[in-house]
Amino acid sequence: MIVVTGGAGFIGSNIIAALSQSGNREIIVCDWFGATDKWRNIARHEVHDIIRPEALLDFIDQHRMRIECIIHMGAVSSTTERDVDKIIAANFRMSCDLWDWCSKSGTPFIYASSAATYGDGRAGFEDDWKPDALEKLRPLNAYGWSKHAFDRRVARLAAGGRPKPIVWAGLKFFNVYGPNEYHKDEMRSVVCQIVDTVRRGETVKLFKSHNPAYPDGGQLRDFVYVKDCADAVIWLLSQGNYKGIYNIGTGKARSFADLAHAVFKAMNVPPRIEYVDTPPEIRDNYQYFTQAEMGSLRALGYDRPFTELEDGVNDYVQNYLLTGAPYI
Repeated sequence: MIVVTGGAGFIGSNIIAALSQSGNREIIVCDWFGATDKWRNIARHEVHDIIRPEALLDFIDQHRMRIECIIHMGAVSSTTERDVDKIIAANFRMSCDLWDWCSKSGTPFIYASSAATYGDGRAGFEDDWKPDALEKLRPLNAYGWSKHAFDRRVARLAAGGRPKPIVWAGLKFFNVYGPNEYHKDEMRSVVCQIVDTVRRGETVKLFKSHNPAYPDGGQLRDFVYVKDCADAVIWLLSQGNYKGIYNIGTGKARSFADLAHAVFKAMNVPPRIEYVDTPPEIRDNYQYFTQAEMGSLRALGYDRPFTELEDGVNDYVQNYLLTGAPYI
C-alpha cells in the first residue's frame, strides 16, 4: 500500500499513473476535489481508496503495518496565495505530522519541496541541505517560505540525530510542465497557456527583460517534464539509500523564447510573440535564471536522461493538449 497525498493534483496524479504501471500495489489517494474536474486526473487509474486530508492520520494509524511509503505531494502551491495560515496548515503542519508519523513507524517518506525555496537565486541552486547552507536561502513568497521552513526543520532534525524515517527524500521541483495541470488556472505552465492563446487566435505575450544581461524572452528557467518527475519518484521507491533533499530539474536552463518557439512548432503554426512590460509589482523580485544542480541525485545513482525541452513540449502538445484526451 502506497499513500500519495495531493494524489489528484498535477505531480501527484502523474505519480499515480506511474505507480499504476509499475507494480501490483494498493494506491491510496489523499486529496480534496471540490466542484472541479480535478477528478479526471486520476479517472483512468485504479485506486484502492480515496481519503480526505483531515482523515489521513487516522487512516494511516489503522493501516500502519501495510504502508510501504508515504509520498507527500499535497500542498497549497499557488505563489500568489495570500492566506498564509492556509499555506502553513497544508505545507508545513501536515508535513511535520507525516514526518513524525513515518519516523515513529519506520515508514519511508518522500515529500515535495520546491525550487521556490531558492528565492532570487543569489545563493545558487545547489541542493545542499546542511542547516547552515539552508539558512542562506531567502524565498520570495509565502509558498516558497513554507516549503523552506519544513526543509530547515528536516535538516535540523537529521543533523541532530533526532528520530527520522528509515529513508526519506525532499524533492525540490523546478519549473514543471505537462499533462494534468489544467485545474491550476493561472498557475498552469507557460506551455499550457500558450496553447490556449494560440487556439483563441491571439498573439502570445512574454515579458520584456528589465535586466540588461538578458534579451526580451531570454529569461531562463529549468523547465522539467512532469513525466520525468514521476519517474524519479518511482526510481526512489526502488532504492534503499535515499536520505536527503534533492533537486529535480534537467540541469539545463532554457529561455521562455525557446519554450514558446517549441510550442509553435509542436502546433505547426508560425510564431506570433509580443513582449510586454513585467508588472511593476513583481518586477523587483523577478527571477531571470534558475537551473538545478543535479549532482546529488546523480551521485545517488539516478542515471536516466531528462527529456529535452523540445521533445517534452512536443509530446505534451501533440499527445495531450491537441487531443480529446488530455489526461495521462
